[in-house]
Amino acid sequence: MKLPSPIHPWRLSIQRAVELQRELRAKVQIERPRKPWRYVAGLDVAYMPAGLAAVGAVVVWDRLEGRVIEEQVAVRRCHFPYVPGLLSFREAPALLAALRRVRRPPDVLLVDGHGVAHPRRFGVACHLGVWTGLPSVGCAKSVLVGCFDPPGPNRGDRSALMDGDERIGTVLRTRARVRPVIVSVGHRANLAAAEKLVLDCCRGFRLPEPARVAHQLVTRVAAGIPAKDWAWPPRGQNGGGVREADPQGTVAQ
Repeated sequence: MKLPSPIHPWRLSIQRAVELQRELRAKVQIERPRKPWRYVAGLDVAYMPAGLAAVGAVVVWDRLEGRVIEEQVAVRRCHFPYVPGLLSFREAPALLAALRRVRRPPDVLLVDGHGVAHPRRFGVACHLGVWTGLPSVGCAKSVLVGCFDPPGPNRGDRSALMDGDERIGTVLRTRARVRPVIVSVGHRANLAAAEKLVLDCCRGFRLPEPARVAHQLVTRVAAGIPAKDWAWPPRGQNGGGVREADPQGTVAQ
């Protein structure tokens, strides 16, 4: 998958990263989807031992057929420190590298992280959406900023995530009596479409399937399982997607 030209360098000071988030926030578009989102790319990151390198995974999910059609992994060294609210500067390089390997361009990015539900309204889902130009949605496991009333106990129950008088996301129950997730717009999406996407992609688990599978994949790779144990397609099967990665080889700079 060909991505647009880089919009900024990754080796930045913390102060400059904060400034850049404020600048790029103006580029976020909140709008109704322009076309149906059939192919959903779930994105997640895990860290190699000692946290010196990030493993980025992209899992392309066919929303119509309810199956994974492609998985890609890339590893990149971390050049930015771990700073809450600035994780995209640490994680996005690996995710973008994995996206470049994707053969089936997705219609939307479903990111394990926040979109506008962020102190500067520019979380990792916004960052990836603005960088790629693709619609993006954030689906996080916990709140970074804002407050809410607990949603009801049933699947589909939800409540508004508020920061002062501004609604920045939705606290969504994706499985009955299981802790909810935090859904927010990343780019070229609206909140109603983001909520529907997350619920539609949940198949009996708390997390939407593309993000859940991406999490499993990066966890295995970061743990050091040899590439032969996660080759795709599985042994004895034909067709399927493509996995290409170098987690046990040279880590790109």
